[in-house]
Amino acid sequence: MPLAQLISPRELAARLEEPGLVILDCRFALEDADYGQRSYAQGHIERSWFADLERDLSGPVSKGKTGRHPLPEPRALVERLRSWGINNDSTVVLYDDGPGAFAARAWWLLAWLGKRDGVYLLDGGLKTWHAAGLPLSLDPAGNEPGHFNGEPDNSLVLSAERLQKRLGRPTLSLIDARAEPRFRGEVEPIDPVAGHIPGAQCLAFTENLGADGCFLPAEKLRERFAAALQDRPPSELVAYCGSGVTACHNLFAMALAGYPLGALYAGSWSEWITDPKREIATGG
Repeated sequence: MPLAQLISPRELAARLEEPGLVILDCRFALEDADYGQRSYAQGHIERSWFADLERDLSGPVSKGKTGRHPLPEPRALVERLRSWGINNDSTVVLYDDGPGAFAARAWWLLAWLGKRDGVYLLDGGLKTWHAAGLPLSLDPAGNEPGHFNGEPDNSLVLSAERLQKRLGRPTLSLIDARAEPRFRGEVEPIDPVAGHIPGAQCLAFTENLGADGCFLPAEKLRERFAAALQDRPPSELVAYCGSGVTACHNLFAMALAGYPLGALYAGSWSEWITDPKREIATGG
């Protein structure tokens, strides 16, 4: 079964009564931490649980040490997944109402814990659900607690120290999911220092999508990432962004294109800049 899978609104609607289905609403807004919870309360896809980026899909922030969205503690995450009714053989569908970055973060966390089969992103998110004329529900999800067992695969995660040691290696592909102006250091609306990690190249995650907000065809995604890899081994790829969220969108898109799962520098730019000894770069 493919590591990264998409499901259309009509396909999901046809499976809403399927036993073993778990749906997670991952809506969030960086500028309004309660946006997702409010939106969920106002209407969500039937059978959805709400998964909050900061409370559920991230760990505690340690000022001056971590990035803005550290990885959650694995045992706490496993317990949360169980509370949503997830078992090892569950079908899990993830969505948000933007370009899919928050849903992709949930997808990556599941893959990190070993849940790599039967996990889908709703292609286009809630926008395509609405466009298909499908209804929302106010009813809470009713799944029984699950029995998911998972262990973190730490080969998928890179620390700042390990990344520093890899910088300059000819086999390294370091891709930054942020938009070009932030990458070049021309603007920085969130973090206190602008720029990027030396040796990185900008692959803005939004470019994984077409004008309709859905993922590009696999062959187009493969062309995009093949150009970035330039014959370097995909196994040496490291993805990062501002805080370890939108980088997951690039990793999902790469998996859609048939590449193996690369590593995530989970602390990303917001962690990198906590140590003034770490080099930064600006420009293209």
